[in-house]
Amino acid sequence: MVLSGLSRRSSRAWTVVAVAVVCLAAGVLAVTRDPHPAHADPKALPHTTVEVSAARCGRGWSAPVPGVQVFDLKNPTDGAAEVLLEDPASRAVYGEVEDIGAGTTRQLTVRLGRGSYAFMCVPDDADAVTGPTVRITAGRSGPAAAPVTEHDLIPPALAYQKWIGGGLADVVRLTTALRDAIDGGDLAAARADWLPAHLEYERLGAAYDAFGDADGAIDGTDAGLPGGVHDKDFTGFHRIEYGLWHGEPASGLRGPAAGLVRAVGALRDGWATARMDPAQLGLRAHEILENTVQFELTGRTDYGSGSNLATARANLDGTVQVLTRLDPLLATRYPELPALRGALDRVRGMLDGFDHGGTWTPLGRLDRRQREHVDAALGDLVERLASVATLCDPRRTV
Repeated sequence: MVLSGLSRRSSRAWTVVAVAVVCLAAGVLAVTRDPHPAHADPKALPHTTVEVSAARCGRGWSAPVPGVQVFDLKNPTDGAAEVLLEDPASRAVYGEVEDIGAGTTRQLTVRLGRGSYAFMCVPDDADAVTGPTVRITAGRSGPAAAPVTEHDLIPPALAYQKWIGGGLADVVRLTTALRDAIDGGDLAAARADWLPAHLEYERLGAAYDAFGDADGAIDGTDAGLPGGVHDKDFTGFHRIEYGLWHGEPASGLRGPAAGLVRAVGALRDGWATARMDPAQLGLRAHEILENTVQFELTGRTDYGSGSNLATARANLDGTVQVLTRLDPLLATRYPELPALRGALDRVRGMLDGFDHGGTWTPLGRLDRRQREHVDAALGDLVERLASVATLCDPRRTV
């Protein structure tokens, strides 16, 4: 899960860059990479300059109009700020822009209709300030979503952390069987034992940053290591995978197998006192499959077993586990949740089609149509899960 010398996982928070755009599907705030609605020429839209300082939050919006429009959010202060456009009564958010730098102006494009609105300005290291309420008497607004707070995320994070603990116990059991097969010189059994152990670990992918340095020892690759696959610091599942599928004798694998069991055992033993950051849970729902596309579907983590599609399937299971814990929050905020579940089911069925009694089709044996289908289906899921990350990104409300 973490490459030695190069992180496989993105450590960035999911940040709304430049602008939030509300989609037309009712009831969900969808933040996209496109700063403008596809049908609208931003130069032709009405523009309103709004100040986002603590002293003058929301000032400048004195002639409200309905429809799609652009707010030029001006930060005249010497510190960065986050800005939300919300319903002051329900606190539902219509748009959001993060990290408006000192002395800069950023744009927010949004559709507004009949209702009440106010900008909330959240300066770095200062209390949030809500500007004056503005009322629009005509038209239909875009969707909005109630903000999620860190407090909301604590129960699902605790439930998820408990599930991870049970998964780690299974990883210890399975890696012990793998070590015992290697110790006994039965490399055929070791090859059979390697995949279940590795997949059980991959299902825990959402907790990767909480695993710290242990993850590199357990699931690191040879990326960045001077000696490559022969480097002494190449350890864990992929080190054993390379040896098992490249004719290495059992004597050369006993040390790496023992090290793997020690590493997962230490991780399991320390997990009870570990503390996951609840604020990261929604982000993990997106990044598990984002990294699956980047590393598994490119074959960059294949050291001979040809099991990237099996790993993708395990990562899908891990994503579902996160979503299951977030379901109470998403059910009232994300009307596309049933469609997301349907897409997950379709991808699950597609990947299961490459499992032939425990032997998985290697990536290199997919024909062009199959490869395009896999890439498109996983890419679609990553895009859908970006909305989950955005909706579950905790927001300051005070």
